[in-house]
Amino acid sequence: MLNLEITFENSSPVSRFPVEFVERKGKGHPDTLSDRASEELSIGLCQYYLENFGRIYHHNVDKCVLVGGQAEAWFGGGKIIEPIYLLLVGRAVSEIDGRKIPIQKIAEETTKSWLKKDMHFLDVDKHFQIATKIRPGSVDLVQNYDLEDDIPLANDTSFGVWYGPNTETENIVLNVEKELNSSEVKRLHPAIGEDIKVMGVRRRDQLNLTIACAIISEYVEDERGYEEVKEIIKDIAEKVASRYTKMKVAIRVNTADNYAKKLYYLTVTGTSAEHGDDGQVGRGNRANGIITPFRPMTLEATAGKNPISHTGKIYNILANKIVTQINKDYPEIEQTACYIVSEIGKPINEPQAINLELFSKRNPKLEKDVQSIVAENFTQLPVLWKEIVRREHSLF
Repeated sequence: MLNLEITFENSSPVSRFPVEFVERKGKGHPDTLSDRASEELSIGLCQYYLENFGRIYHHNVDKCVLVGGQAEAWFGGGKIIEPIYLLLVGRAVSEIDGRKIPIQKIAEETTKSWLKKDMHFLDVDKHFQIATKIRPGSVDLVQNYDLEDDIPLANDTSFGVWYGPNTETENIVLNVEKELNSSEVKRLHPAIGEDIKVMGVRRRDQLNLTIACAIISEYVEDERGYEEVKEIIKDIAEKVASRYTKMKVAIRVNTADNYAKKLYYLTVTGTSAEHGDDGQVGRGNRANGIITPFRPMTLEATAGKNPISHTGKIYNILANKIVTQINKDYPEIEQTACYIVSEIGKPINEPQAINLELFSKRNPKLEKDVQSIVAENFTQLPVLWKEIVRREHSLF
């Protein structure tokens, strides 16, 4: 049973609110680095289990803390005094039929692999230390996971949510960071680091973007060069914003700078994790890539949870699929939200409750159609893990 409730809303959607806040933490932000490390370790474990034993074993490696290092940066250079320390914590099957699972090795290899691709001026071997404290899970959770059945049992009582379509503000904040962190921008402007945070504040038809962007010291010779990089960042953000809105957009970059006191957002590696900030799983972007206090959200950390039965992960992705299909088939619906909650020990395709919220007039045909959309997506839930292992879903 899907236990589905459909509600029809007549209130204003977020796009017509007088005020809206949206935030995105970029791929080099310490919290995003923590999320990525946990998720990549989970995928690495899934791949190892599949390749060596033909199935995915129980694991949840959704706890990670990044302890910032120590660094000194100056115009034209800098040095790392103490490396960044990353500690991955969780539970995982560590021995199968007498064979030890090389969890530490998997953690080091997966973390170094994506860091080398994502952080263009960070020396992974010199600037990063990777440690793990991952132990076997409790007997009850492991046995709940291992019960022989075609349909996995929920690993937790958790909920997932999604909404759509994005507002102009949400699209701008999301895509400004993506563009600034694109490979093409890094090729043309290597001084732009990966630790980028974008905060969008809309008040009626005025949008203010505050961008904090780590600038790599080796590529900037002086204050004038630093200011030129900030202007480039602003120009890129303006071009992205113009694709999504006709609103007035004001952009400010690195507002904590104080030239009189010689304070600049200079980094050696392109991330504040080298000195100024720490990170933790679950403190960054929600599963849809942004932080939206005017929208439904879950505080669940999706990164690192097993993709087979942890509903705190898979229900977010499923809600996304449902909302995306409804928005595509019924573009006249101004806003849609999907909420799904599980009950531990029950089949993942038998949620405790689903609430589908449609900003539309009540319509019996529409109600029947979206019921079918929900039911069809739930039939695909038991194989959703394959898409996750193939990295088809970004969760932060």
